[in-house]
Amino acid sequence: MDIETLKIFCDIIKHKSFTLAAAANSLTQSAVSQRIKVLEKKLGMALIERHGTHLKLTKAGEVLYKGAERILAGARELEEHMKEISGRTGGSVRVATIYSVGLYELDPFVKRFLQSYPEIEVHIEYSRADKIYGDLISGSIDLGIVAYPPNKPQLRSIPISDDELVLICALNHPLAQYDSISMKELDGQPFVAFEKDMPTRRALDEILHAHGVTVSPKVEFDNIDLIKRAVEIGMGISMVPSTTVKSEIEAGLLKSLSFTEGPFIRPIAVLYRRSRSLPPAVKKFISVLTENQV
Repeated sequence: MDIETLKIFCDIIKHKSFTLAAAANSLTQSAVSQRIKVLEKKLGMALIERHGTHLKLTKAGEVLYKGAERILAGARELEEHMKEISGRTGGSVRVATIYSVGLYELDPFVKRFLQSYPEIEVHIEYSRADKIYGDLISGSIDLGIVAYPPNKPQLRSIPISDDELVLICALNHPLAQYDSISMKELDGQPFVAFEKDMPTRRALDEILHAHGVTVSPKVEFDNIDLIKRAVEIGMGISMVPSTTVKSEIEAGLLKSLSFTEGPFIRPIAVLYRRSRSLPPAVKKFISVLTENQV
């Protein structure tokens, strides 16, 4: 059981595709299939069940996947530290971020990092918060960027920034005539919401409850762009981070209002696994993310 085969196996699961895993490893699909067949024969058990185009791990596959991720993370970490000892620069940083931060806030940091450290590769993926937590713990990513960082014993969080939450509405909405608003004005309003399992949704529910406000959710999305489009066409109002609607406000597509009881802040943080010794490249990336923090 070699490292390369374990990586191919994990890539199949991550991409949910033999074809994409083959492309990620510069192999043919038949070569990838053959590697998995050899691995299954060596272990004496099936690892992946195929149902048409759908792939599902067997019980043995689930165990191998978790163990393989730990082995690959350890191998990457060891390689980075050997580079550090030898004085070589380079390496890579694997970052997973929630959509709203990745789409609207992360780009300047990545550009600044690559300008300062062009020899280091940066891999960015968009993900949901709960998956980011799991990937950090398993070691499949180096850093996670989330809103409302959790208090988990396995993870350490470092603050990056704070986003102000604002009300948004369509330009023809009655509230669009105001620049600020009281929370009580939201009571009974049709509302475009984040999905219930998202940290920002839970935080918004707590804010509304604390001010005795009950809104009427009409639709729920896990994507900030869909929320903005729904508000723009008049499906309801919403509360979103101000950083995510700057372009729409400037273009005259939406109206943004602050709260007289506010500001209400959404904290953003970078997370990493506590038990891990961070490679130099990862430390450098954290430094760029946090360099404006006091």
